[in-house]
This record gives sequence, structure tokens and C-alpha cells, in this order.
Amino acid sequence: MSSQPKNIIIIGPAYPLKGGIANFNEVLCRSLNEEGHQCEIISFSMQYPSFLYPGSTQFAENETAPGDIKITTLINSIQPFSWLKAASKIRALKPDYIIIRFWIPLMGPCLGSIARLVKRGTSGIKVIAIADNIIPHEKRPFDKPLTNWFINSCDAFLVMSKSVRNDLLAFDKTKPVVLQPHPVYNIFGAVASREQSVKELKLDPSCDYLLFFGLIRKYKGLDLLIDAFAKASQSNPKLRLLIAGEFYDDREAYVNQIRQAGIEDKVIIHGHYIPKEQVRFYFGASSLVVQPYRDATQSGVTQIAYHFGVPMIVTNVGGLPEIVPNGIAGYVTEVDSGSIASAITDFFQNKREDSLRQGVAQTSKTFSWTAMVKALDDLYRGLGKK
Repeated sequence: MSSQPKNIIIIGPAYPLKGGIANFNEVLCRSLNEEGHQCEIISFSMQYPSFLYPGSTQFAENETAPGDIKITTLINSIQPFSWLKAASKIRALKPDYIIIRFWIPLMGPCLGSIARLVKRGTSGIKVIAIADNIIPHEKRPFDKPLTNWFINSCDAFLVMSKSVRNDLLAFDKTKPVVLQPHPVYNIFGAVASREQSVKELKLDPSCDYLLFFGLIRKYKGLDLLIDAFAKASQSNPKLRLLIAGEFYDDREAYVNQIRQAGIEDKVIIHGHYIPKEQVRFYFGASSLVVQPYRDATQSGVTQIAYHFGVPMIVTNVGGLPEIVPNGIAGYVTEVDSGSIASAITDFFQNKREDSLRQGVAQTSKTFSWTAMVKALDDLYRGLGKK
């Protein structure tokens, strides 16, 4: 057990909502319970209005609810009455502290209001925010005042990259902030063999696969990877690009780019949400995961790659170079298709896979959920001294 047991509530998305933040919250809740605390999640009945949501559905269809953690679906992000109801429930549960996930300014009014209502009067409940982003990847009007409203409601912050810490300090230099890297994901099952993976995905076993995994948005740079792949594949006829994830951007623009590059027969697109039980096959089939992001803070995709032992190419933006040491667990390149192509070519021509997989295995040991729980414990104990 990490410390004296605490009663803790996480506020943020969880099952049946899908996505990396929901996955993170569920694993964090489970990890806190395993360390002896009592933790549950209060999630959203409606996270985004449908007209603001770029994907097909916000829900993880055909997935099973986690049976070992308590999740209450309660908060409507645009319905203030639900904020009052959530705050009332939280106060009645008398937690020592609440953890609020903050990833987009749009959630600032809802989450900041709940935090204020929970702390109202003499409740003594502390609010710790885990901030995935402070400044969003895709900026909108009113981002700063909405973010400021949320930040002012919190007592302390945990961030997972230096870039987010720097963004946070532009808003508040007085409250405690701790930096703790994103832990390795362990919820996607055991490592699948390459043979099993290519069979499951109906891929040609004689080919080498690059993987682009996750939601497809402009800032994630898939267009840069397509250009890089077109260059690198000229010297490697067995090289293939596997794109796996739901398009939140114009799919046809990428399809046209692939067609114009003359690589239609070398690119496989699985343009949909990948269910949890299928994730292991995409990583099992791939030699290299590529994250050609134009902008980043930290990334859950890197932590999935660490779990499955797959080397990575990441661009030199945000917290990605902090997570993937260059030449040890993969490559850190410039935000440039030529630089990405050079890394791809070096990986295959110089047979780097075995040595980099060893580096991945060693580096992954530094990203643990136990360390995340301890960081939260320490942050809370520090607040008790104030």
C-alpha cells in the first residue's frame, strides 16, 4: 500500500465512453484501489453535444463494462443542474480528494463549477487536476478564459509532460504542480505473435508494417507520414503502411494523397475505432509505430507501444522526446517527411528492430501506475501541510 488509505473520486470519462482518457481513468481507479485506497469514477451521461463530436459515436460499442471498479454516469457537460447533482453526490461520499481530468477548455465551465460546488463551505475536500492539455491542439475562441475558470477552481495539478507544465505556469505559478509521465497501458491483453496478428488482420505475412494508430486529426500529421512512406517504400518493396483509427478529419484528402503518390497497393486503411480486444493484433503485426505529430503533449499511443514492445518514431514536439529516448526506444525526428523517411529507411536497412525492442523493454519499466499513484499521494499530502 502506498500510504494511509484515502477515499478518492475521479471525475472524467469512463465506460461506456470510449477513448484514451476513459481508458486511463479506469486503469488509474483500479491502481488506486490496488494500492489500498477506495476509489470510484463519476463520469458523463453526455460528454459532447453530437454536433460538436467529429466521430461516429462517443460510446465503446460491443465492449464489456469493467466489473472491478465503480462507475456512476451522471454529468451532462452542458446541463448545470447535473453539475449540482454531481457535486451533491460527491460531497455526500466525503472523499479526501477528487481527481478531475482536464483535456479541453470546452469542459472548463462544467468541471470548474463542479470543483467549486464540491469545495463550497467547510467540506475540506481537495481538488487535484490531471491536466492532459492546457492549451488545446486545435485552438478555438474563448480557450483562455474557459481554461482559467477551471484552473482557478483547483488546489494542485499533475501533468505528464514538461510542455503542459510550461503551459500551466502561464496561467498559475503559485499552486503545486508535479510532473509524472503517462504510465504504460496494460489493458489491451497479452502480446500477440506476429503470425497470429497478420492472420487475424488478414495481412500479407511477407511484408513489413508501419503502424499509424489512433484518432486521425490534422495535428497528428498523417499526411507527413504518407509522404515519408512514399519515399521510404521506394527502396523497400515489402514495406506497408497500416493506418488504424477513426477519421476526425477529411478521409478523402488522405485517400487522394495516397492515390497521387501511387501507393494505393501499399497502404491498408482500417478507418474505424479499434476495439480493445483487437488492439494487440495491430501492434503485434507491426515492426514500427510512427507518430508524426505536428503538436503534442504526451501520448497514450506510445504507452500502448511500450506495453507491446514495439519501437517508435516520434517527432520532436511536446513531451514525445521525453517519453521515447532517441536511439534507445526509437527515433526522434523533425516534423518533416524527409526526416521521418530517413528514420524508416535506417530502421529496416540497418536491421535496428532487435536492439530497439530491447531498449523499449528497458525504458518501459520507468512508466508505472504505482509511480502515478505515489505522485498523487505525495501531492495530496503536500496540500495537507498548507
